[in-house]
Amino acid sequence: MRRRPLCAALTALALTTAGLAALPAAVPPAAAAPALPRPAAAPDWSTAVVDSTMARYTPAGIGGWSYPVGLYLYGQYLTYRRTHDPRYLTYIKTYVDRFVKSDGSIDQSFNSLDSMQAGRLLVILHHETGQDRYRRAAKKIRDRLTTYPRTSDGGFWHADNSSRAHQLWADGVYMVNPFLVEYGREFGDSAYTNDEAARQLAVYGSHLQVGNGLLRHAYDESRTASWADPQTGLAPEHWCRAVGWYAMAIVNVLDAIPENQPRRPQLLGIFRNLAAGLERYQDPAGGRWFQVMDKGARNDDWTETSCSSMFTYALSRGVQQGYLDPHYAAVARRGYEGVLAKISVGADGRTNLADISVGTNVGDYAYYAARTRAVNDFHGLGAFLIMNEQLRGE
Repeated sequence: MRRRPLCAALTALALTTAGLAALPAAVPPAAAAPALPRPAAAPDWSTAVVDSTMARYTPAGIGGWSYPVGLYLYGQYLTYRRTHDPRYLTYIKTYVDRFVKSDGSIDQSFNSLDSMQAGRLLVILHHETGQDRYRRAAKKIRDRLTTYPRTSDGGFWHADNSSRAHQLWADGVYMVNPFLVEYGREFGDSAYTNDEAARQLAVYGSHLQVGNGLLRHAYDESRTASWADPQTGLAPEHWCRAVGWYAMAIVNVLDAIPENQPRRPQLLGIFRNLAAGLERYQDPAGGRWFQVMDKGARNDDWTETSCSSMFTYALSRGVQQGYLDPHYAAVARRGYEGVLAKISVGADGRTNLADISVGTNVGDYAYYAARTRAVNDFHGLGAFLIMNEQLRGE
């Protein structure tokens, strides 16, 4: 219950006292109204998810150096920043220290964008501990980008191998660009990192975004991939998590780059067109978004939890930062309620988050619709934590 300012409360008390004094003596004072029950406090789903996941996996057993684990642990770090529970940060450090030696060496070639996403944890640990080993490890990613292959207009290939050559996947912008802007801020390299991150989002957006505001999953400059349209090079479908990666990345980069960054107007235009598409294709029944975003009318399409968390976060943050019209807050709120409907607590007292697509390559409609709908997959847990830390206080 919102408390009134003290002066207003005193004024109300004076008026009430005066009114009682004016009543005839024969009128008894009104009986006190029964106290209303206090509403139950909303559960802290972030700490519940983190505690449940830490109970299920040790830092040694949670998995190798990978972007799904990196995404989840970034969400755990956001929860740590709010709660200051030292167990959460210790867990992240113990995981990262499996890969980073005391001299800062790390046994990763960084030949794919996916392999770079967990680099955000290196920047975080340098910020939290001041240990130079994490700067040295993070610099290996920064230096790798100098020689990393690009399309003719400067977009980073999804991976430096023949099966991903010349390809831009919407997923990739989240794997490297949030790391870039955070690296630049932490280590005084923002002149390069902000410009590069903005450039990547602009290049990817110019190829992948189509007239309905949504992005196709991928683009092949060479037009040789089996999924690529021979005229446009585009993949055939709007896979929701690919679009979700882009949505979160563009918010992170807009938050970091200065107001006068030359590509900022272009990025805002891409984001606003995307937001309109998200509103258009949100499931009116459940508030979530479909695995294949524009084909929700098909009976084998289904609403997917990780992308719904990503879109909810991006729309809410976009309104908060003034990038989007305020009415998108209601779209985000429907998304939030829809995602919360997918979390539950099992008999063991641990949380379960349902309907998360497992890792997915580029494919056709049937491929996406048939993907396994996992429970507690790290793609979903990480996106959930990022979303919940943005919206839980509303």
